[in-house]
Amino acid sequence: MAEHHTGPVETGAPMDYKEHEKTYDMFIAGAKYGSMLLIVLLLAMTAGFFGGAGLLGGLFVFIILLAIGIVLLR
Repeated sequence: MAEHHTGPVETGAPMDYKEHEKTYDMFIAGAKYGSMLLIVLLLAMTAGFFGGAGLLGGLFVFIILLAIGIVLLR
């Protein structure tokens, strides 16, 4: 049979809120910059493969858009 407790429940170790916020901020930054990197890569591949820019043109588009994205996301 299930036991029914009426007292306080053990919650474990106390939270380290500074470390929690630091980890959350790193996760958000990783998601933000990772998404930007994938979008820039897809745009550069589109320019290189379908836009007629070729390998060097796609690389140029990638570098330019990556620099713009980093500046805008700061």
